[in-house]
Amino acid sequence: MNLIWLEDFMALAATGNFSRAAQDRHSSQPAFSRRIRALEEWIGAELFDRRSQPAQLTEAGEWFTGVAQELIARVARVPGDARKVAEASSVTLRIASTHALSFTFLPRWLRSLESNTTLGPVQLMSDVLQRCEALMLQSKVQFVLSHAHSKAQGALDAEPYRSTRIGEDLLIPVSAPDGEGHARHQLARRGDAAVPMLQYSEESGLGRIMRAVIGRRLESVPAQAVFTAHLASVLRTMVLDGRGIAWLPQTLVDDDMNQGRLVAAADHAWEVPLEVRLYRDSELLGKAANAFWNAASGG
Repeated sequence: MNLIWLEDFMALAATGNFSRAAQDRHSSQPAFSRRIRALEEWIGAELFDRRSQPAQLTEAGEWFTGVAQELIARVARVPGDARKVAEASSVTLRIASTHALSFTFLPRWLRSLESNTTLGPVQLMSDVLQRCEALMLQSKVQFVLSHAHSKAQGALDAEPYRSTRIGEDLLIPVSAPDGEGHARHQLARRGDAAVPMLQYSEESGLGRIMRAVIGRRLESVPAQAVFTAHLASVLRTMVLDGRGIAWLPQTLVDDDMNQGRLVAAADHAWEVPLEVRLYRDSELLGKAANAFWNAASGG
């Protein structure tokens, strides 16, 4: 029995049409039909009633649907489960972190942990939040480090994942200063000219938080989106160039604001408080990873 046969079976069960299912599977119809027939011969029963249009599942086919779904799911879990077994004795920590935290927060935080525990080798993958979440869902990393907010729940804010708060941050609306040190671009009030906005893309975790927390309030402000990017660091560069306003993490722009390169573009009511959270799978991590988690969470 071949895994491809199971996937072919599920495609045909969904459509009831050999031609369409073969297209969905990027296969010629004769080759697709041969694989379905081979599966039926292996099982020893017909799975589809070919006399009806569209093709209907037989009683054996109805039963086999659940079996096929379970087998496909079990096979899909094998790589992740194998990695978990292998890493039980591994000393390497595999961490995915959003770009903004990789640049500023993570190095300082790791140094603070090293004063209390011995860390082994760290393999860091830095990306946007959506891709960091995908790495955790695929069991390719043991931990994810990201900004978080209670109003913007993500894929890792539910079972079987756990998290611990390890820091805090603040999203601040900032602008380059004018010649007198005031914000070159200020968050406008209704009736004022539209302010140029530098915004996060849909994939960005900070963008997800902004939309959830102040998205509706921003709709009442005259603004024009002039630039969109995944990364806070890219938006920071554009703000420094005087292109508009962006909400940037305090950890990223602290030095810029202290040196006067950036200034607040709105009052404190427009700031968004953030948590910095470390996420993990609730299952066994291995000795080194568990020691790291205990040090991070104070457990």
